[in-house]
Amino acid sequence: MARKNGKNHKKEESRKDSNSEPWLDIHPEVKQVIFAVGAFVLAALFAISSIGKGGALGGYLYRAFGYLLGSGYFFAPVTLVLLGFSFLFSGRNRVFAVTVLGGFLFFLASLLSLDLFFGAGTGGAVGRAMSSPMLALFDFWGAFVITLGIWIVALLLLFNIPFWKRFSSENEEGTTGEARGAAEESRIATVIDNLSATIQGAVLKVKTATEIPLAGSGADGSAPAAKEEEANGNLIALRKIARRNPFYKKPPLELLQEDTGKPSSGDIRANANIIKRTLENFGVEVEMGEISVGPTVTQYTLKPAEGVKLSRITALRSDLSLALAAHPIRIEAPIPGKSLAGIEVPNKSIALVGLRALLGNAGFAASPHPLLFAVGRDVAGSPVYADLSKMPHLLISGATGSGKSVTIHSIIISLLYRNSSDMLRFILIDPKRVELPVYNDIPHLLTPVITDPKKTIQALRWATKEMDRRYDLLSKKSSRDIVGYNSSLGKAEDEEALPYIVILIDELADLMAIYPREMEGAIVRLAQMARAVGIHLIVSTQRPSVEVITGLIKANITSRIALQVASQIDSRTILDTAGAETLLGNGDLLFMSGDTTKPKRIQGGFISEHEVKRVVDFLREEFAVPEYDEAIFETKAEDGGNGHDDDLGDDDPLIAEAEKIIRAAGKASASYLQRRLRVGYARAARLLDILESRGIIGPADGAKPREVFAKSADSLHELDSDEDEI
Repeated sequence: MARKNGKNHKKEESRKDSNSEPWLDIHPEVKQVIFAVGAFVLAALFAISSIGKGGALGGYLYRAFGYLLGSGYFFAPVTLVLLGFSFLFSGRNRVFAVTVLGGFLFFLASLLSLDLFFGAGTGGAVGRAMSSPMLALFDFWGAFVITLGIWIVALLLLFNIPFWKRFSSENEEGTTGEARGAAEESRIATVIDNLSATIQGAVLKVKTATEIPLAGSGADGSAPAAKEEEANGNLIALRKIARRNPFYKKPPLELLQEDTGKPSSGDIRANANIIKRTLENFGVEVEMGEISVGPTVTQYTLKPAEGVKLSRITALRSDLSLALAAHPIRIEAPIPGKSLAGIEVPNKSIALVGLRALLGNAGFAASPHPLLFAVGRDVAGSPVYADLSKMPHLLISGATGSGKSVTIHSIIISLLYRNSSDMLRFILIDPKRVELPVYNDIPHLLTPVITDPKKTIQALRWATKEMDRRYDLLSKKSSRDIVGYNSSLGKAEDEEALPYIVILIDELADLMAIYPREMEGAIVRLAQMARAVGIHLIVSTQRPSVEVITGLIKANITSRIALQVASQIDSRTILDTAGAETLLGNGDLLFMSGDTTKPKRIQGGFISEHEVKRVVDFLREEFAVPEYDEAIFETKAEDGGNGHDDDLGDDDPLIAEAEKIIRAAGKASASYLQRRLRVGYARAARLLDILESRGIIGPADGAKPREVFAKSADSLHELDSDEDEI
């Protein structure tokens, strides 16, 4: 059904979400057990009917099936029992239709075998109907070979087990189900002999990977995390947070929703003629090129005639929008890597880009990059992926309702599908308290989802200390980065691999309003140095202003995702270029990485709240409850000019001395307090904020000095009381 506007599209998406939920959100393994129980019950009914204990209906079924199947009647309960065990012990979530097909072929092969070896009619009317023409065409041995082939195919479909690989080597016993089907050509690493708590498990080393489009550049190394070295001294080490599970079972793709709907762009030839005719009316000669229909927009490419300035085409955006009766349209001139310009026209109805199809892509599954995640589909409908390890940090911004939260969920779920808790840890920060708490209690978390701003500062301080600790470990091993370090580790018990750490901040604006200097200082320091040691930031905000996305933050986070924003100014704040104001919302985004000069338009992958809950519930049920590291919230920063504040409260022990210095000098500035008190800039600025809140000094007024107010005796007495309490 065509959707005429964004509201109708949003309603239809919600209807499709509710209608497509399988079995009222029953867990896939519960469905397997239900299928198995049903198969066992039917097998029992067939068995008791054959001995006259099935009642009147059982007797009728026995006589009817006895005529149709002959002696093959007794293969019916056998086949049903095999089906039941296939559902129970197949080792992965079964596809119902494929399993039933395997059972059906097994039963047919049984009937054929009876007729071939024991004479016509032994397999009943069905067996005779199949064996007679087969014997006439192929004779006995030809029919035997065909029957044998059906047997083999039936068993493979029933149990989905490549027996020649399963039993060829004992070293493959530790290989995960995810690794066995990841690449066409792969070799399995041997399982470490001592299966103790420090075993990382078998690791798939991909020899060849299907080439997939990357929005960002790929990782240099594919060496997996092996073991992590314990910290010593006073440094805070990354502890073993959850029980190690060397056989990580990734969530099944069946938990996610398939793509729904097809894009409808209308009469694309007519639109191409309208574009050409409109430009010619304004004296712009062009030659129309390829037309690419994407999930959200259709891109019409054109080549300007010689001597035509591209600025003349971009200036006619409003006229083209009027002629096409489509708003808004976006003009990409030129298209990177081509001598063409592109006009992107919204589709009359858009397609929902489900995350399941993106994660199920063969190239994505075979890629060795652990931090590869799905971004969405481009204007041509091709899947687009990005590697967080090469970004190495990401900024996401967009107006309310543009799809920012869905984009964050799709990134998190992509990483959860690729990494066990031994290879990846998350620190999730959500001051809004509504989006990320759903991930509490999954084994990948270092801490519970953080909602307190003060704990956010402590977590970022811990991350900087962890970064310094990791650099010390790398220097001892003479390694350049975390990949080289993990590859250099041996089998010693005191050596443990360093997992990647992803710090995700859902709403930066709320934190910047409370602790602007502390947040900026911590983000900038991590963004500058944390890449090599496997610590990565994902920062998002719905308020793209220069007070939130400061110049220092932008300079150090070069990979950015911009969703729909209200104005061109907001777009330039995020991307340093216009374009995000012409997006359509609902996950329509512009992606720019550090190695690209122009943003790329992508329809982001969609994942619903119910899908997120299903994946999270799967992880909670499959793995142990994490043991959080409370030492993260005990981290204290040291005094100095590092931009970190020691005390975030209003009871700073230096407040009285700062007030005396300011009253004596008759002026108030952060740099002056830094020199006199020998503290960092952030703490000096915090002291000024406290003094301002107490009415001792005036507010900041640009470059002008703050006004110092005279204090009454009561105020001074209150200050002395505060000092006594300290």
